Amino acid sequence: MNTVIVTILMIIAAYLAGSISSAVLVCKIRGLPDPRTSGSGNPGATNVLRIGGVSSAVLVLFFDMLKGALPSYLGYKMGLDAASLGFIAVSACLGHIFPLFFGFKGGKGVATAFGAMAPIGGDLALCLILTWVVFVLITRYSSVAAMAAATLAPFYTWWLDDRFILPVAMLSTLILIRHKDNIGRLRIGEESKVSRKKSIKKPNTTNKS
Repeated sequence: MNTVIVTILMIIAAYLAGSISSAVLVCKIRGLPDPRTSGSGNPGATNVLRIGGVSSAVLVLFFDMLKGALPSYLGYKMGLDAASLGFIAVSACLGHIFPLFFGFKGGKGVATAFGAMAPIGGDLALCLILTWVVFVLITRYSSVAAMAAATLAPFYTWWLDDRFILPVAMLSTLILIRHKDNIGRLRIGEESKVSRKKSIKKPNTTNKS
């Protein structure tokens, strides 16, 4: 099959895969509030952590990363060039950001973008994870950690395997653009920090003598 046709089909498939909102589905299956209308309003793993706890957030993170990793890996195995892989990865992220099946209201695309970068190599994935964790521990802001990892991703790629600088740079740019509102909230001190769902204590109705 013609390479151009394969690339176009993969771009469409990646967008459709990205359009499956893991956060909305996990919350619905687990009887949790809709992440689009609860917490920060962002259907992503960090917001699900706030409203549903660690296990739900881990599920969302895994499936969101898989949406990016699978199309990119398949494109790589098909022998597509770096530019084509970049468009496929960006398409998966756009599906997550503007999901066809969920009213075009999606998340930031961070986990999906990092998932798309992961097939480049475990060393790159490890660098991204460590960067994110370090910045979360230092700042307590998931948005700052995501932007830091996205900014450093092209440099990590140049160091580890410079063949994929273009697709990684495309994904990093998309992530930074999507965090425009977060940057504004950070400047005025209104950005939400990372926190777990807190259990609600029932009031003690026992009469004390």
